[in-house]
Amino acid sequence: MTLSNLNGVPGREDAVREYVQQQLGGLVDDLRVDALGNLIAFRAGRDAPNGKVKERVMLSAHMDEIGFLVRYIDERGFLRLQPLGGFDPRNLFARNVTVQTRGGTLPGVLTPGGRPIHISNPEDRSKVPELRAFFVDLGLDAAAVRQQVRVGDMVTLDQQARRMGDLVVGKALDDRASVFMQLEVLRQLTGPPRHDLYAVFSTQEEVGLRGAVTAAYSVQPTIGIGLDVTLAVDTPGVEADEAVTRMGEGIGIKVYDSSMISTRWLVDEFVDLAEQAGVAYQLEVLSQGGTDGAAIQGSRSGVPTLTLSLPTRYIHSVTEAVHVSDLEAGVALLLAYLK
Repeated sequence: MTLSNLNGVPGREDAVREYVQQQLGGLVDDLRVDALGNLIAFRAGRDAPNGKVKERVMLSAHMDEIGFLVRYIDERGFLRLQPLGGFDPRNLFARNVTVQTRGGTLPGVLTPGGRPIHISNPEDRSKVPELRAFFVDLGLDAAAVRQQVRVGDMVTLDQQARRMGDLVVGKALDDRASVFMQLEVLRQLTGPPRHDLYAVFSTQEEVGLRGAVTAAYSVQPTIGIGLDVTLAVDTPGVEADEAVTRMGEGIGIKVYDSSMISTRWLVDEFVDLAEQAGVAYQLEVLSQGGTDGAAIQGSRSGVPTLTLSLPTRYIHSVTEAVHVSDLEAGVALLLAYLK
Protein backbone atom coordinates (compact mmCIF):
# COMPACT_ATOMS: atom_id res chain seq x y z
CA MET A 1 0.00 0.00 0.00
CA THR A 2 3.01 2.26 0.41
CA LEU A 3 3.35 2.51 -3.37
CA SER A 4 -0.23 3.75 -3.70
CA ASN A 5 0.31 6.49 -1.12
CA LEU A 6 3.41 7.94 -2.81
CA ASN A 7 2.97 10.96 -5.09
CA GLY A 8 4.39 11.03 -8.61
CA VAL A 9 2.77 12.54 -11.70
CA PRO A 10 4.39 12.16 -15.14
CA GLY A 11 7.86 13.66 -15.07
CA ARG A 12 7.84 13.83 -11.25
CA GLU A 13 8.20 10.15 -10.33
CA ASP A 14 11.19 10.71 -8.00
CA ALA A 15 9.61 9.49 -4.74
CA VAL A 16 8.32 6.31 -6.37
CA ARG A 17 11.64 5.60 -8.07
CA GLU A 18 13.55 6.08 -4.81
CA TYR A 19 11.24 3.63 -3.01
CA VAL A 20 11.53 1.01 -5.77
CA GLN A 21 15.32 1.35 -5.81
CA GLN A 22 15.39 0.58 -2.10
CA GLN A 23 13.19 -2.48 -2.60
CA LEU A 24 15.44 -3.84 -5.36
CA GLY A 25 18.51 -4.12 -3.16
CA GLY A 26 20.08 -7.59 -3.61
CA LEU A 27 17.45 -8.71 -6.15
CA VAL A 28 19.15 -7.74 -9.44
CA ASP A 29 22.57 -7.81 -11.08
CA ASP A 30 22.48 -4.25 -12.39
CA LEU A 31 20.37 -1.16 -11.84
CA ARG A 32 20.44 2.14 -13.70
CA VAL A 33 18.35 5.26 -14.30
CA ASP A 34 18.13 6.68 -17.82
CA ALA A 35 17.67 10.25 -19.01
CA LEU A 36 13.86 10.10 -18.78
CA GLY A 37 13.95 8.72 -15.24
CA ASN A 38 13.14 5.10 -16.08
CA LEU A 39 14.54 2.64 -13.55
CA ILE A 40 15.98 -0.33 -15.46
CA ALA A 41 16.81 -3.46 -13.45
CA PHE A 42 18.72 -6.34 -15.05
CA ARG A 43 18.91 -9.97 -14.03
CA ALA A 44 21.10 -12.31 -16.07
CA GLY A 45 19.49 -15.44 -17.45
CA ARG A 46 20.75 -19.00 -17.59
CA ASP A 47 22.91 -20.18 -20.46
CA ALA A 48 20.64 -21.35 -23.26
CA PRO A 49 20.62 -25.09 -24.06
CA ASN A 50 22.17 -26.19 -27.35
CA GLY A 51 20.05 -25.07 -30.26
CA LYS A 52 18.09 -22.59 -28.15
CA VAL A 53 18.30 -18.80 -28.11
CA LYS A 54 18.48 -16.80 -24.89
CA GLU A 55 15.95 -13.99 -25.28
CA ARG A 56 16.12 -10.46 -23.89
CA VAL A 57 12.79 -10.15 -22.05
CA MET A 58 11.62 -6.65 -21.11
CA LEU A 59 8.89 -6.18 -18.52
CA SER A 60 7.53 -2.67 -18.03
CA ALA A 61 5.24 -1.20 -15.35
CA HIS A 62 4.85 2.55 -15.08
CA MET A 63 5.50 4.55 -11.91
CA ASP A 64 3.55 7.71 -12.76
CA GLU A 65 -0.03 8.51 -11.80
CA ILE A 66 -2.56 10.90 -13.27
CA GLY A 67 -2.43 14.33 -11.66
CA PHE A 68 -1.83 17.98 -12.43
CA LEU A 69 0.77 20.69 -12.80
CA VAL A 70 0.14 24.28 -11.74
CA ARG A 71 -0.60 26.22 -14.94
CA TYR A 72 -1.49 29.66 -13.61
CA ILE A 73 -1.89 31.59 -10.33
CA ASP A 74 -4.73 34.09 -10.51
CA GLU A 75 -4.97 37.51 -8.84
CA ARG A 76 -6.66 36.01 -5.74
CA GLY A 77 -4.15 33.18 -5.32
CA PHE A 78 -6.25 30.35 -6.74
CA LEU A 79 -4.31 27.79 -8.80
CA ARG A 80 -5.37 26.81 -12.30
CA LEU A 81 -4.22 23.40 -13.47
CA GLN A 82 -2.83 21.44 -16.39
CA PRO A 83 -4.15 17.85 -16.31
CA LEU A 84 -1.63 15.05 -16.79
CA GLY A 85 -3.63 12.01 -17.89
CA GLY A 86 -7.31 11.30 -18.45
CA PHE A 87 -9.64 12.59 -15.74
CA ASP A 88 -13.40 12.24 -15.46
CA PRO A 89 -14.52 15.58 -13.96
CA ARG A 90 -17.34 13.78 -12.12
CA ASN A 91 -14.70 12.25 -9.83
CA LEU A 92 -13.03 15.54 -8.91
CA PHE A 93 -15.57 17.53 -6.88
CA ALA A 94 -14.36 18.82 -3.48
CA ARG A 95 -11.16 16.77 -3.29
CA ASN A 96 -8.26 17.26 -0.91
CA VAL A 97 -5.01 17.72 -2.82
CA THR A 98 -1.32 18.25 -2.12
CA VAL A 99 0.80 20.80 -3.94
CA GLN A 100 4.50 19.87 -4.03
CA THR A 101 6.62 23.04 -4.01
CA ARG A 102 10.37 23.61 -3.82
CA GLY A 103 9.95 24.40 -0.14
CA GLY A 104 7.72 21.46 0.78
CA THR A 105 4.08 20.44 0.50
CA LEU A 106 0.94 22.55 0.82
CA PRO A 107 -2.56 21.18 1.45
CA GLY A 108 -5.34 22.40 -0.78
CA VAL A 109 -8.90 21.79 -1.95
CA LEU A 110 -9.75 21.06 -5.59
CA THR A 111 -13.22 22.09 -6.75
CA PRO A 112 -14.89 23.63 -9.81
CA GLY A 113 -15.94 27.26 -10.00
CA GLY A 114 -19.67 27.91 -9.61
CA ARG A 115 -22.51 28.28 -7.14
CA PRO A 116 -22.97 25.87 -4.20
CA ILE A 117 -26.23 23.93 -3.97
CA HIS A 118 -27.89 26.53 -1.70
CA ILE A 119 -27.92 29.20 -4.42
CA SER A 120 -27.68 27.12 -7.60
CA ASN A 121 -30.52 26.62 -10.06
CA PRO A 122 -31.57 23.36 -11.77
CA GLU A 123 -29.50 24.20 -14.85
CA ASP A 124 -26.37 24.68 -12.69
CA ARG A 125 -26.93 21.34 -11.00
CA SER A 126 -27.39 19.45 -14.28
CA LYS A 127 -24.02 20.50 -15.74
CA VAL A 128 -20.77 18.55 -15.47
CA PRO A 129 -18.00 21.16 -15.45
CA GLU A 130 -15.06 20.94 -17.81
CA LEU A 131 -11.61 20.32 -16.34
CA ARG A 132 -10.56 23.89 -17.02
CA ALA A 133 -13.26 25.07 -14.55
CA PHE A 134 -11.45 23.43 -11.60
CA PHE A 135 -9.11 25.34 -9.31
CA VAL A 136 -7.14 24.74 -6.10
CA ASP A 137 -7.73 26.82 -2.97
CA LEU A 138 -4.69 26.86 -0.65
CA GLY A 139 -6.31 28.99 2.04
CA LEU A 140 -3.60 31.64 1.61
CA ASP A 141 -3.62 35.17 0.23
CA ALA A 142 -2.26 35.76 -3.25
CA ALA A 143 1.09 37.12 -2.06
CA ALA A 144 1.73 34.06 0.14
CA VAL A 145 0.77 31.71 -2.69
CA ARG A 146 3.10 33.42 -5.15
CA GLN A 147 5.91 33.27 -2.61
CA GLN A 148 5.65 29.50 -2.28
CA VAL A 149 4.14 28.13 -5.49
CA ARG A 150 5.36 28.38 -9.06
CA VAL A 151 4.05 27.27 -12.42
CA GLY A 152 4.98 23.62 -12.98
CA ASP A 153 4.59 22.48 -9.35
CA MET A 154 3.01 19.02 -8.98
CA VAL A 155 -0.55 18.63 -7.66
CA THR A 156 -1.84 15.21 -6.59
CA LEU A 157 -5.11 13.94 -5.15
CA ASP A 158 -5.02 12.83 -1.50
CA GLN A 159 -6.10 9.30 -0.59
CA GLN A 160 -4.69 6.66 1.75
CA ALA A 161 -4.79 3.08 0.47
CA ARG A 162 -6.68 0.51 2.52
CA ARG A 163 -7.80 -3.11 2.42
CA MET A 164 -11.51 -3.58 1.68
CA GLY A 165 -12.56 -7.21 1.84
CA ASP A 166 -10.61 -9.03 -0.88
CA LEU A 167 -9.63 -5.75 -2.55
CA VAL A 168 -6.89 -3.19 -2.14
CA VAL A 169 -8.31 0.30 -2.74
CA GLY A 170 -6.42 3.54 -3.24
CA LYS A 171 -5.13 6.13 -5.66
CA ALA A 172 -2.50 5.42 -8.33
CA LEU A 173 -3.04 1.65 -8.43
CA ASP A 174 -2.80 2.43 -12.14
CA ASP A 175 -0.04 1.43 -12.28
CA ARG A 176 1.52 0.99 -8.83
CA ALA A 177 -0.27 -2.35 -8.49
CA SER A 178 1.77 -3.59 -11.46
CA VAL A 179 4.92 -2.03 -9.99
CA PHE A 180 4.24 -4.11 -6.88
CA MET A 181 3.62 -7.19 -9.02
CA GLN A 182 6.93 -6.72 -10.83
CA LEU A 183 8.79 -6.28 -7.54
CA GLU A 184 7.14 -9.40 -6.17
CA VAL A 185 8.24 -11.41 -9.20
CA LEU A 186 11.84 -10.35 -8.62
CA ARG A 187 11.56 -11.25 -4.92
CA GLN A 188 10.17 -14.72 -5.65
CA LEU A 189 12.38 -15.53 -8.65
CA THR A 190 14.96 -17.86 -7.13
CA GLY A 191 18.06 -18.34 -9.25
CA PRO A 192 18.64 -17.01 -12.75
CA PRO A 193 15.62 -16.74 -15.07
CA ARG A 194 15.60 -18.74 -18.30
CA HIS A 195 16.20 -15.55 -20.32
CA ASP A 196 17.99 -12.27 -19.66
CA LEU A 197 15.45 -10.15 -17.80
CA TYR A 198 15.08 -6.37 -17.92
CA ALA A 199 12.49 -5.16 -15.41
CA VAL A 200 11.66 -1.56 -16.29
CA PHE A 201 9.85 0.82 -13.96
CA SER A 202 8.87 3.45 -16.50
CA THR A 203 7.96 7.12 -16.48
CA GLN A 204 5.42 9.33 -18.25
CA GLU A 205 3.11 6.52 -19.41
CA GLU A 206 -0.01 8.56 -18.69
CA VAL A 207 1.00 11.23 -21.20
CA GLY A 208 1.98 9.00 -24.11
CA LEU A 209 4.08 5.96 -23.09
CA ARG A 210 7.15 8.20 -23.24
CA GLY A 211 9.41 6.41 -20.77
CA ALA A 212 8.82 2.98 -22.28
CA VAL A 213 9.74 4.31 -25.73
CA THR A 214 13.26 5.27 -24.66
CA ALA A 215 13.68 2.26 -22.37
CA ALA A 216 12.79 -0.17 -25.15
CA TYR A 217 15.18 1.56 -27.55
CA SER A 218 17.97 1.17 -24.98
CA VAL A 219 17.22 -2.39 -23.83
CA GLN A 220 16.64 -3.76 -27.37
CA PRO A 221 14.35 -6.56 -26.15
CA THR A 222 13.45 -9.61 -28.22
CA ILE A 223 10.31 -10.25 -26.12
CA GLY A 224 8.15 -7.54 -24.51
CA ILE A 225 5.65 -7.83 -21.67
CA GLY A 226 3.74 -4.76 -20.58
CA LEU A 227 2.29 -4.78 -17.06
CA ASP A 228 -0.68 -2.54 -16.44
CA VAL A 229 -4.25 -2.37 -15.20
CA THR A 230 -7.41 -2.72 -17.26
CA LEU A 231 -11.10 -2.06 -16.77
CA ALA A 232 -13.17 -4.33 -14.55
CA VAL A 233 -16.61 -2.83 -15.03
CA ASP A 234 -18.40 -5.74 -13.35
CA THR A 235 -20.56 -3.30 -11.43
CA PRO A 236 -24.22 -2.10 -11.55
CA GLY A 237 -25.33 -0.02 -14.49
CA VAL A 238 -23.09 -1.65 -17.11
CA GLU A 239 -23.98 -4.44 -19.54
CA ALA A 240 -22.09 -7.74 -19.18
CA ASP A 241 -20.43 -7.39 -22.59
CA GLU A 242 -18.88 -4.07 -21.53
CA ALA A 243 -17.20 -5.39 -18.36
CA VAL A 244 -13.87 -6.07 -20.19
CA THR A 245 -12.66 -8.18 -17.21
CA ARG A 246 -14.08 -9.32 -13.88
CA MET A 247 -12.58 -9.01 -10.42
CA GLY A 248 -11.24 -12.20 -8.86
CA GLU A 249 -11.30 -14.21 -12.10
CA GLY A 250 -7.59 -14.03 -12.79
CA ILE A 251 -4.95 -11.98 -14.55
CA GLY A 252 -5.91 -10.47 -17.90
CA ILE A 253 -4.00 -11.57 -20.99
CA LYS A 254 -4.48 -8.73 -23.43
CA VAL A 255 -5.59 -9.56 -26.95
CA TYR A 256 -6.29 -6.01 -28.13
CA ASP A 257 -6.42 -2.37 -27.09
CA SER A 258 -6.41 0.80 -29.17
CA SER A 259 -2.60 1.06 -28.98
CA MET A 260 -1.60 -2.53 -29.86
CA ILE A 261 -2.65 -5.99 -30.94
CA SER A 262 -0.75 -8.52 -28.85
CA THR A 263 1.48 -10.96 -30.71
CA ARG A 264 -0.74 -14.00 -31.21
CA TRP A 265 1.82 -16.78 -30.61
CA LEU A 266 2.85 -15.05 -27.35
CA VAL A 267 -0.78 -14.87 -26.23
CA ASP A 268 -1.13 -18.58 -27.00
CA GLU A 269 2.05 -19.38 -25.06
CA PHE A 270 0.83 -17.53 -21.97
CA VAL A 271 -2.63 -19.12 -22.17
CA ASP A 272 -1.02 -22.57 -22.38
CA LEU A 273 1.29 -21.75 -19.46
CA ALA A 274 -1.62 -20.53 -17.32
CA GLU A 275 -3.62 -23.67 -17.99
CA GLN A 276 -0.65 -25.97 -17.31
CA ALA A 277 0.20 -24.16 -14.07
CA GLY A 278 -3.41 -23.83 -12.91
CA VAL A 279 -3.25 -20.02 -12.91
CA ALA A 280 -6.57 -18.18 -13.28
CA TYR A 281 -6.64 -15.94 -16.36
CA GLN A 282 -9.07 -14.09 -18.62
CA LEU A 283 -8.60 -12.85 -22.17
CA GLU A 284 -9.01 -9.10 -22.50
CA VAL A 285 -10.21 -6.86 -25.33
CA LEU A 286 -10.19 -3.14 -24.45
CA SER A 287 -11.74 -0.83 -27.03
CA GLN A 288 -9.78 2.22 -25.89
CA GLY A 289 -6.58 2.75 -23.95
CA GLY A 290 -2.94 1.75 -24.20
CA THR A 291 0.03 0.44 -22.20
CA ASP A 292 3.81 0.34 -22.27
CA GLY A 293 3.42 -2.85 -24.29
CA ALA A 294 2.63 -0.73 -27.37
CA ALA A 295 5.87 1.24 -26.98
CA ILE A 296 7.88 -1.98 -26.71
CA GLN A 297 6.10 -3.63 -29.64
CA GLY A 298 6.85 -0.69 -31.96
CA SER A 299 10.48 -0.27 -30.94
CA ARG A 300 13.20 -0.41 -33.60
CA SER A 301 12.21 -3.13 -36.11
CA GLY A 302 9.38 -4.46 -33.90
CA VAL A 303 9.21 -6.75 -30.86
CA PRO A 304 6.82 -9.65 -30.14
CA THR A 305 4.81 -8.28 -27.22
CA LEU A 306 1.78 -8.78 -25.03
CA THR A 307 0.44 -7.08 -21.92
CA LEU A 308 -0.67 -8.71 -18.70
CA SER A 309 -3.52 -6.67 -17.23
CA LEU A 310 -4.77 -6.42 -13.66
CA PRO A 311 -8.58 -6.15 -13.55
CA THR A 312 -9.32 -2.84 -11.79
CA ARG A 313 -12.53 -1.14 -10.75
CA TYR A 314 -12.98 2.64 -10.73
CA ILE A 315 -9.90 3.38 -12.88
CA HIS A 316 -8.62 6.97 -12.94
CA SER A 317 -10.19 7.82 -9.61
CA VAL A 318 -8.79 7.90 -6.05
CA THR A 319 -10.59 4.64 -5.25
CA GLU A 320 -9.05 2.32 -7.81
CA ALA A 321 -9.50 -1.27 -6.63
CA VAL A 322 -7.67 -4.52 -7.41
CA HIS A 323 -8.38 -8.06 -6.17
CA VAL A 324 -5.60 -9.73 -4.20
CA SER A 325 -6.08 -13.06 -6.00
CA ASP A 326 -5.66 -11.37 -9.41
CA LEU A 327 -2.36 -9.90 -8.23
CA GLU A 328 -1.27 -13.33 -7.09
CA ALA A 329 -2.27 -14.83 -10.43
CA GLY A 330 -0.20 -12.26 -12.30
CA VAL A 331 2.86 -13.02 -10.19
CA ALA A 332 2.37 -16.77 -10.63
CA LEU A 333 2.03 -16.53 -14.42
CA LEU A 334 5.12 -14.36 -14.81
CA LEU A 335 7.13 -16.73 -12.62
CA ALA A 336 5.95 -19.71 -14.69
CA TYR A 337 7.19 -17.95 -17.84
CA LEU A 338 10.51 -16.73 -16.43
CA LYS A 339 11.44 -19.98 -14.71
